[in-house]
Amino acid sequence: MGKTDKRLQQNPHALRETREKNLEVAIGREVRELRKRQRMTGAELAAQTGLSVGMLSKIENGVISPSLSTISALAHALRVPLVQLFSGYEAERGCMHVKAGEGVEIDRAGTRAGHQYNLLGHIGSNNSGVVVEPYLITLDSESDRFPTFQHEGIEMLYILEGEMEYRHGDRIYLLEPGDSLLFDSDAPHGPEVLKTLPIRYLSVITYPQSR
Repeated sequence: MGKTDKRLQQNPHALRETREKNLEVAIGREVRELRKRQRMTGAELAAQTGLSVGMLSKIENGVISPSLSTISALAHALRVPLVQLFSGYEAERGCMHVKAGEGVEIDRAGTRAGHQYNLLGHIGSNNSGVVVEPYLITLDSESDRFPTFQHEGIEMLYILEGEMEYRHGDRIYLLEPGDSLLFDSDAPHGPEVLKTLPIRYLSVITYPQSR
């Protein structure tokens, strides 16, 4: 057997260290930790930043919210990037729960009669820089065909019911229940032959936020 790809050795259940949900406390803890790591006293750091020792103590204890200029001065004195002082903060993470049958039915570009799209959730701007659009797609008419789609991003299909031949670029794939297809969606793609109806499948599209 060949060497296992290191990218596949991550533990999907591993948790990062607990982060602080209060921004002021998170900044204060990071300042204190960096100061102690560099063996600086509070008086020394206060002198380098032009703060009083009392003010620095309040910042380190998360009692007050420092201004951006103060945070910049602290980062400069501690010789770290400004963003590092925010590293212990746990920003809100988006989550959307859609109950069975409650996905929003939408008209997606290229949709025709006999094709039902249900958007199963959507999270917009987030720290990952990635947008994910999960759809439940139902095809139940032989009289219509998909146009060929082509858009940026990565797409994954997972077949729940039915059979179809699916085109990606110049190749055709037979997709049956339990099959999946992961592909670069910048290549022309779409159902080519609907073999067993109805066909139901999940389509998960990912693309960068800056599209």
